[in-house]
Amino acid sequence: MVKWFNVGKIVNTHGIRGEVRVISKTDFPEERYKEGNVLHLFLPKSTTPIELTVKSHRPHKNFNLLTFEGYENINEVEKFRDGILKITESQQSELEEDEFYYHEIIGCLVVTTSGEEIGKVTEILSPGANDVWVVKGEDGKEVYIPYIKDVVKKVDVKEKVVLIEPMEGLLS
Repeated sequence: MVKWFNVGKIVNTHGIRGEVRVISKTDFPEERYKEGNVLHLFLPKSTTPIELTVKSHRPHKNFNLLTFEGYENINEVEKFRDGILKITESQQSELEEDEFYYHEIIGCLVVTTSGEEIGKVTEILSPGANDVWVVKGEDGKEVYIPYIKDVVKKVDVKEKVVLIEPMEGLLS
């Protein structure tokens, strides 16, 4: 069975030449949306994905703008709105040490070096210089953990556990 991974959602069209606005859900937009790459589009009411080849990619504000080979104007891509772009597991590349895919981190239990359980990672934000991991505790309270060496000491994706050394004020 094929395992699929979300890399983005088409939220709108952009201009009249077949460009679509994508909210990226990938750690590597430059790699995923590279010219010639194959993405699979899953539309809300369809069970069969549409295979698309990236023709162009450019970042624009908080979006990624893509065009696909064979889709030259707005009328041809209008139907792609609300579709989810996915890749197969085999399309994932090997990562460097201390690099992880979002799906490997989400769901991990976060524990401090003193043994206190903080909660589970529910989301990953990429606001700037480093990612921020959103951790939801048992009480429903969210804690924001910056993914930096000073804080995140160990990540065990097999055991789904993240060990952190909280800096002052991080958990209060």
